[in-house]
Amino acid sequence: MCIIEKYDQDRFANGQSSRDLRVNSDLMEPETQRDVEATEQHPGTGPEEFPAPIGKLLGLKLLQKENGMAVVEFVADERHANPMGTLTGGVLCEISDAAMGLAYYTTLAADESFTAVELKINFLRPVWKATLRAKARVVRAGKLVGLVECDVVDEQERLVARASITCLTLRGQLAGGRRPPALLMRGSGA
Repeated sequence: MCIIEKYDQDRFANGQSSRDLRVNSDLMEPETQRDVEATEQHPGTGPEEFPAPIGKLLGLKLLQKENGMAVVEFVADERHANPMGTLTGGVLCEISDAAMGLAYYTTLAADESFTAVELKINFLRPVWKATLRAKARVVRAGKLVGLVECDVVDEQERLVARASITCLTLRGQLAGGRRPPALLMRGSGA
């Protein structure tokens, strides 16, 4: 306890609020780490419509979400092209973000939410028309900050893009207004 009290005093001296202290227990508890490699659909489950409005707009399909991983499918065609005729990078960012967000969500408690604080993507292969899969896995799910990576591959399993996202876990008032759709609630399938 005295380590926490000393830490609290130092944190307050540096201008941080008690709200920050409630969510940061990385110093006292071992980190939670997930390394999920599986990307196949479970038998008996089929693709589902993506639960968020942007996913519906883009026609994303949720193939899998479980224990620190998610797979999202997207069919790219000429409607998604940039002026050069290839798939626009913003759409690749969106499908990566969607898969990584779902993967991170599976690590949260029922009363927690999250927000992204950083997203990075490398575009590795041009796409014109293809069925893409964004395969995301949580690298680290800490009490406050998490890291998720995602590979976007085409039908031939060629790497199209690689992305990563840093997530901030939100609790209490910080999570207010950030409730997931019913599809994402625990025990809802997928």
